[in-house]
Amino acid sequence: MTGFPRAEMTAVLADGVRALQLDLGEPQIGQLMDYLGLLSKWNAVYNLTAVRNPAQMVVQHLLDSLAVVPAFAGAANILDVGAGGGLPGMVLAIARPDMKVSMIDTVHKKTAFLTQAKAELGLANVTVHTARVEQLQVQQPFDVITSRAFAELKDFITWSQHLLQKGGRFIALKGVMPQEEIARLPAGWKVTQVQPLKVPSLDAERHLVFIEREGES
Repeated sequence: MTGFPRAEMTAVLADGVRALQLDLGEPQIGQLMDYLGLLSKWNAVYNLTAVRNPAQMVVQHLLDSLAVVPAFAGAANILDVGAGGGLPGMVLAIARPDMKVSMIDTVHKKTAFLTQAKAELGLANVTVHTARVEQLQVQQPFDVITSRAFAELKDFITWSQHLLQKGGRFIALKGVMPQEEIARLPAGWKVTQVQPLKVPSLDAERHLVFIEREGES
């Protein structure tokens, strides 16, 4: 694709994966690059992400999402709320083919992209929903619900708590430490851990916020 220097970007991605000490094979690296190619292509028409430079996409999208993979080590069935262009959901699905990944967004053009990416990348572990998360009903609740740049923690929990299984947890991807949001958590919920993240080649703060029901941990 014009303006998409795949070989150079694959090298940057592979270096980042090594720095993060993730066990990803060459086929997964290839899938991640195929996904980024689709995202870049669709972005020209559908405005899925503000990041336009493909080299920046490797760091700000792929590596930023890959940095959270270890936090999902024990997860089997997750939901990415406000999935947008598939971050981190699509990246998690590629990195963890053994894990079921559902993604939900209200914007049809975004879920159309996710559905197309699922088909082209052959991701059998992905499910895409076009709906408001507070209206979603599922047969099997999720053990982890996550989001990246979706909403304030209070709203994220309030809207999606009916989808979390007993003993499950929220993992919110945030930039700077969201102290004020944590102070406004709904009653019955508590932060069990805030983990700073170091994303290779990214000079910006990143934090994971782990939230569980009171009395369950």
